[in-house]
Amino acid sequence: MRGKFITLEGIEGSGKTTQLEFVTEYIKKAGKELVCTREPGGTLVGEKIRDILLDHQLPSMHSDTELMLMFAARVEHIRQVIEPALSEGKWVVCDRFYDATYAYQGYGRDISLQRIDELKEFSIGSLIPDRTFLLDVSLDISMQRVTERGNKDRFENEKIDFYTKVREGYLEIAKQNSARVCLVNAEQAIEDVQAEIQLSLDQML
Repeated sequence: MRGKFITLEGIEGSGKTTQLEFVTEYIKKAGKELVCTREPGGTLVGEKIRDILLDHQLPSMHSDTELMLMFAARVEHIRQVIEPALSEGKWVVCDRFYDATYAYQGYGRDISLQRIDELKEFSIGSLIPDRTFLLDVSLDISMQRVTERGNKDRFENEKIDFYTKVREGYLEIAKQNSARVCLVNAEQAIEDVQAEIQLSLDQML
């Protein structure tokens, strides 16, 4: 039996790391074999590409270059990690997937969504997450948490206008894909956020 594919999405400071740990532990306790991974990254090639994408010391890159690098890393990720695991019946939990590309490069960088559609179809075909948890927080909370963390990467150094568009993009994605995307108010207490996620996971399990 093919495994399940779960992704977590959200702007910076939305608490993805904390909830990723919760999701992986909950699924493991349910007795499922699990692979936990991330984008960009997840493979040796993908992690090298990630270093380039997040390096704030590099000169600014063209938005199309950024888009192509995202998909280049994703192709390696799917071929080497995600598809093999799912085919073996394992569950895969991924920190970001193609929804992030639509939100960041599409809505954030104003790249045509049709162009992203075409790249997605060409590079990854019909692979769709079984469930996506979109952790939503206000821009004020996002920026506050990012500032508190320090050591900002290239994306975290973007201006608030960029993140306004990214958040709006994510909310539009959730609206258009309501059967797949579970929109979670991540400004709640961590326990309340986890309760919402757990309810959705129980339905899958």
